[in-house]
Amino acid sequence: MPKITEIAAYNGAKERIERLGLSPLFNELQKIITSFSLLVKEERDANGGAIVRKMIDEQFKNAGGWEKTTTGGVDWIKSRIVNGTRICLGVEVQFSARSDLLIIDISHLRKALTEGKIDVGIIVVSSDRLGRFLTDRGPSFSVAKRHVQEARAEDFPLILIALEHDGPGPPLPKQAKRKSKEIAE
Repeated sequence: MPKITEIAAYNGAKERIERLGLSPLFNELQKIITSFSLLVKEERDANGGAIVRKMIDEQFKNAGGWEKTTTGGVDWIKSRIVNGTRICLGVEVQFSARSDLLIIDISHLRKALTEGKIDVGIIVVSSDRLGRFLTDRGPSFSVAKRHVQEARAEDFPLILIALEHDGPGPPLPKQAKRKSKEIAE
């Protein structure tokens, strides 16, 4: 099962989770991202990141109650009612896109926070170690921390989570690239 190796919390995000009663949702999130098998070939660029993203998305679907946004918003949102008040976590999962697209994820979370749709934003990325074994140029934990600073996002309740694989295994399939002929059609 994957392991959470590092967590970085910004602007009182952990305290907000405790104070608002979001701990059960945060615990559920941690279980979701660590309750499946993630074996990779431990060789630089040997595994596709898109398949990891699909595995994690499948875990969210199986958990139930998480709302998926396909385009232009936060990937996964789940709410909880505490003493008549609805509180929400928003989660962005980034394993399969260029690391600079993490800025878009931060933007989605910032917008959802300022519009009052979520109370805490979370970004799940590969650990620095796992990131070396993935091909899709997705951000690793240290890169994600740098993007949070560059986006000046340290001032909102945000948590970065680094996910590490279980151990060695066969290579994960890489995403097929479209040929230029297919693009022209």
